Amino acid sequence: MKILKVTDPAFTKYGRVVDNVDFSGLVQEMKKTPVPEGVVYEPSIAELEALPVMEELSRVAYGEMPIQIGYCNGHNVMLNALEYHRDSEINVAATDAVLMLGLLADVEADHTYDTSKVEAFLLPAGMAVEVYATTLHYAPCHANADGFQVAIVLPRGTNYPLKGAHAKVADVTKDGGVTNEDAMLTAVNKWLIGHAEGGLDEGSFLGLKGKNLCLTEDFE
Repeated sequence: MKILKVTDPAFTKYGRVVDNVDFSGLVQEMKKTPVPEGVVYEPSIAELEALPVMEELSRVAYGEMPIQIGYCNGHNVMLNALEYHRDSEINVAATDAVLMLGLLADVEADHTYDTSKVEAFLLPAGMAVEVYATTLHYAPCHANADGFQVAIVLPRGTNYPLKGAHAKVADVTKDGGVTNEDAMLTAVNKWLIGHAEGGLDEGSFLGLKGKNLCLTEDFE
């Protein structure tokens, strides 16, 4: 499979380039954030949310909804899992990064998903994209050995710990799938489909079928 650019027409079913917001200050502030050997995600960072882009994004991109700005940084070449939210997510690249994406519409009735349907897109440094709520996504991949730095914008409260009781995967599993989407909820506004080789926490729904895609082996 080829790595396409987010400006390619093939990306339009997954999201859009956000070109009506000034991200320059956010990109500069993101350069100060750490890049670990693995992957780190922080849902809300005070220094990022103190920037003028916070109000602009809330007003222009989210229709005055309360939002949060965090980041996902590090080194990664694997798919490992796919997740979705009930709202769009905006990714702002401080470095080149690659997004592995799928469509929620391609998830089977038992909530399993065939990884052969995943496509990869290069998000160049300085550019931002809105990833639609109907798009499956997970941690970005690095485009070079220096790692990746991507600011993550979501509705306020997303990806925080759950407070209520929810279905358990073990109780609703049938023939490798699950009969209740609620068992896939792993954090606030985060439904997760993991791969058996993805190193997820015990009890996660492992509904990705096929290869755990690797950016350096399965894409060109």
